[in-house]
Amino acid sequence: MLFMVVERFKNQDALAVYRRAAEKGRMMPEGLTYVESWVEANFDGCFQLVECEDAALLQAWIVQWNDLVETEIVPVVHSHETSERLRPFLYPDEVEPRPE
Repeated sequence: MLFMVVERFKNQDALAVYRRAAEKGRMMPEGLTYVESWVEANFDGCFQLVECEDAALLQAWIVQWNDLVETEIVPVVHSHETSERLRPFLYPDEVEPRPE
């Protein structure tokens, strides 16, 4: 399952976060996979896309960063997957689905 991890750097201290990452790496437990990340242009926070099957892995990971970041975890689904799941409900009276 995919999760968007929204991190807000405490005290807007991106340097402390990047210093720890440079020294210790991401510190992700086995089974938690990093996919991609984006940083706000003003360095206030970061958005990380990660994948795992056990939410306890997310907890084990974020507790290691609790002193530097406030974290929100949002389960997400790829938009194309959502589109496929919703397709039958979009035009229920039509026999043929509309082209994309």
